[in-house]
Amino acid sequence: MKHLLRLADLPITEINRILDCAQAAKTGIYDDSETKRIVANLFFEPSTRTQYSFNTAELKLGCKVINFNAASSSLQKGETFYDTVKTFESFGIDAVVIRDRKDRYYLDLIDRIHIPILNGGDGKMDHPTQSLLDLLTIREEFNHFDGLKIAIVGDIAHSRVAHTNIEVMQRLGMQCYISGPEEYQDAQYDSIDFDQAVETMDVIMLLRVQHERHDQAMSISVEHYHQQYGLTMERVAKMKPHAIILHPAPFNRGVEIADDVVECEKSRIFKQINNGVYVRMAVLKRAWESD
Repeated sequence: MKHLLRLADLPITEINRILDCAQAAKTGIYDDSETKRIVANLFFEPSTRTQYSFNTAELKLGCKVINFNAASSSLQKGETFYDTVKTFESFGIDAVVIRDRKDRYYLDLIDRIHIPILNGGDGKMDHPTQSLLDLLTIREEFNHFDGLKIAIVGDIAHSRVAHTNIEVMQRLGMQCYISGPEEYQDAQYDSIDFDQAVETMDVIMLLRVQHERHDQAMSISVEHYHQQYGLTMERVAKMKPHAIILHPAPFNRGVEIADDVVECEKSRIFKQINNGVYVRMAVLKRAWESD
């Protein structure tokens, strides 16, 4: 049994092994005989890509799937988070995929839940499978990580994607920078002017403004945000010839990304979404490996 909680807990060799497994699955090399496995996707926070790509991955592996609906569950009657998860374990399922608004929710479960826990995102802290699919997309494009430059642009302070990616990308030898409105920056990371980033980076990763995590409204207008930090086709034209655009999605067209940039030649956004299925197949197979 192997949990997947934080990529920071995994050595680079293990991360590369997961990416290799995902790449093999993408080429059609995978075992779809997990017909006796049951996986519950417990999403206490809204999701489209993560929840349903896990669902797709589970089905491709032959698993049976339970998709939990928090809004119609006994949470509405006062049941605790722990008791909900423990209930699903008691059903005899083989793994849980969990997303929750609480930072490091899994600390309430470790040593009390005895099936694999796969972190589908916790608060502002970690999103391991999103980072893995980002890495797979970058590796497919450049065939390496060492020396590549990436700027992550937008709401860094509230982004579990940014925090997870910067930690693992730096260990892989990438040079990581952040950009965006001052109110959303994180002083522990190196910052760069957005227009300079556009012209010098190998990868531009855009983030949406995560209003649901804010204590107060954004201080600048949508129009001003798009003018100052939105990736437009005019800015795309200034990117290096080989540079690519990533976004973990959902994206807000006309805010951090112009409508005509979403599927432009340099965009790999929908390729990321596709890669998410294969990454999640790989981490599910890993979950049931013997230690």
